[in-house]
Amino acid sequence: MRKVLFFTALSLSLAGSPILTGAAMAQQLRPGGQVQGELARGDDRLESGEFTDVYEIQGRAGETLRATMRSDEFDTYLMIRGPGGFSEDNDDADGDGTNSALDVRLPANGTYRISATSYEPGESGRYVLRLDGAGQRGPGGLGGGQANAGGGVLRLDGTSGGALAQGDRRLTSGEFADDWTLPVRRGETYTVSLSSSEFDTYLMLRGGGLSDDNDDDTGQRGTTNSRLTFTATADGEVGIAATSFQPGEVGRYQIAVERDGMGARADQGRRPQPDFRPSGREADGLIQVGQTVNGALARGDRRLESGEYINTWTLRGRRGQTVDLRLTSSAFDPYLAIRGPGGLSDFNDDDPDGDGSFNSRLVVTLPADGDYEVTATSYAAGEEGAYRLAALAADGRTAPSRPSQQSYVEDDGGRQTVAGGSIQIGQTVGGSLQAGDDQLSSGEYADSFTFVGRRGQRIAAELTSSAFDAYLILRTPSGEQIDNDDGENGTDSRLDTVLAEDGEYEVQVTSFAPGETGSYRFSVAPSMGTPRQAAVQGGARVHAIMVGISDYGGAAGDLSYTDEDAEKLAETLSRGGVLDPSSVVLTNAEATVAGVRRAFAQVAREAGPDDMFLFFFSGHGAQEAGGPSGGEPDGRTETIVLRDGEITDAEMAEMFAGLNTRLSLLVLDSCFSGGFARNVIDRPGVMGLFSSEEDLTSSVADKFEAGGYLSHFLRAGLAGEGDVDGDGAVTAGELATYLRRQFVAEVSGVEAETIEGQRNYQNLVIDRGGVQVDDIVLRLASNGSGQGGL
Repeated sequence: MRKVLFFTALSLSLAGSPILTGAAMAQQLRPGGQVQGELARGDDRLESGEFTDVYEIQGRAGETLRATMRSDEFDTYLMIRGPGGFSEDNDDADGDGTNSALDVRLPANGTYRISATSYEPGESGRYVLRLDGAGQRGPGGLGGGQANAGGGVLRLDGTSGGALAQGDRRLTSGEFADDWTLPVRRGETYTVSLSSSEFDTYLMLRGGGLSDDNDDDTGQRGTTNSRLTFTATADGEVGIAATSFQPGEVGRYQIAVERDGMGARADQGRRPQPDFRPSGREADGLIQVGQTVNGALARGDRRLESGEYINTWTLRGRRGQTVDLRLTSSAFDPYLAIRGPGGLSDFNDDDPDGDGSFNSRLVVTLPADGDYEVTATSYAAGEEGAYRLAALAADGRTAPSRPSQQSYVEDDGGRQTVAGGSIQIGQTVGGSLQAGDDQLSSGEYADSFTFVGRRGQRIAAELTSSAFDAYLILRTPSGEQIDNDDGENGTDSRLDTVLAEDGEYEVQVTSFAPGETGSYRFSVAPSMGTPRQAAVQGGARVHAIMVGISDYGGAAGDLSYTDEDAEKLAETLSRGGVLDPSSVVLTNAEATVAGVRRAFAQVAREAGPDDMFLFFFSGHGAQEAGGPSGGEPDGRTETIVLRDGEITDAEMAEMFAGLNTRLSLLVLDSCFSGGFARNVIDRPGVMGLFSSEEDLTSSVADKFEAGGYLSHFLRAGLAGEGDVDGDGAVTAGELATYLRRQFVAEVSGVEAETIEGQRNYQNLVIDRGGVQVDDIVLRLASNGSGQGGL
């Protein structure tokens, strides 16, 4: 069983906090802010009919927030949505039947939207919405090593004292806990030690993309002290909980932090990350994507605190643009850094893909439009000399800034010259690459065309030539670059894509090798690819059984959040207007073998050939030993563990065999769940999503306060995050891609193990069987209010 930590926020009303009024458009809200609003006719509505006011907050990874909503006039409901598919809802605060509260730890930097709404459609009235943050602590912060029952800010390379006592916050498993915050810098390594002579200590780390626990210091045999070593993945703060191994233990303790430098280079000692904070002074120069500049570090230049000379260059970038920065010098060991909008902060010593030299290289995707500060410096203090700094597109190809070609459009009226390099979707353009055209930084001639596209529009851009090997570069309005080398015949180029946003797109027509010339034909046409089952209607067409068990009543170890996984999935589908009333939620004591079978039969009778059927489970999974067979080559039967028994993979296959639906989806967030794929996904129209491979465990997603990672991301995907092309439908391919991306980003380092104790990492298993990429999982309800994923 894994311990799960709630980092609850401390609430403090700040004098002078602005009083805002809820309105249809999103308003900014900050920790410590209080809103007096009113739900009323004319407000935006959710698809399910509730009025809603939306507020925006700018959040940081690892930040803990508490949102509370109170009203004497209606039953309140809170929702929050944000980056990375973050999705949390709350109906009733603990012990309060009509008011709402959400305690959340934010997974990423970015904009989050809080929706203040009601439980029932059409309810209206006044409310108070308040947002508090973990940074707003009252008196009693720790200082000078004095004892403090509530935690505080940890001192780097120092020791602090505290005490677990009655009245401290408790974990769900009963232990008292003090919450500490530790400021960290990306790339630096920290060791936190917790010691006490009065209780058995336990350390927990959360925030900044990190999650780790420690009971006993592995370097000291027989000790009851705890020790955690970690490397920060981003600038900011992490949360450290000082707690005990057993519930109810109290006593004094000491908590210490040691900081190491960045990882040692093969031939030199450790060096801490330089402080690249903006200087407030004018930059040494400007650099554009596709440009190379020359400079020199010399006496008289500004210096870092550690003694290195620096030059700063301003790079103007666009959101989504990928830039390859390269700093080279034969006079000193280069060191490169970039900072700018959207919280971007990155640095590099030696190019990991280089030729063994000490040259520096950074490949970054810019998170926002604006000016970025690129710092050129040296590895060691006082080094001087000339250098070259290049800012290239990610693959070394950089688009020309303007079209230089004279081209023509082919239509029924013959050839017609194109003015300014513009083209309309449905047109074919003729032209030629020739000496004198604009050139990419890598030497290829290029002609540029622009067209206006709409989000969700499917297009095919095609470039053909018998004179050169064709190459296409598409840039979106926000600056993302998509390249294509070969089409069907190997030398032509074709890009099939779904446009992700409204606006003007730019296409560069160029060649694979530098200096190639000759005539070409280029077209942008509507793509023939459309989702299969396009006639599938929206509305309440998902027939679901959603099962989650946290309280196993002694039959197995209890879990955290797994019952909420089922409840939250039902809320998400209901609020999206796609959950059929026949659907059933079973949690804890309700989730017996007989109860699940009865619900399955009941919902299956209601689901017809035009419907989507969903069986969802979050809880324990197990394996039973047996003999090897064609269906079980490892000789083990996988099961889901219910309150009073188990259902095997073979039994689940029998249940699914009785369905007569357009598409059936089996989702299991449990240990060893991948073993169900071989048995259940054996006929057309059945798709499976499983949280782990058949011989590996699955972890609680305490980072997201969810019972499982698959449960958390599935909710967001079915709420609209999985609708990659924005056409109002989530297809099987889109859902699979969305879930895989989220697992790569968030779960790739989560450990798992086999029954025998062999260790590996948790990996998502997706089996579409006969379900095709463009088969529709569900149609999202129409939303004219601009509500988006809420």
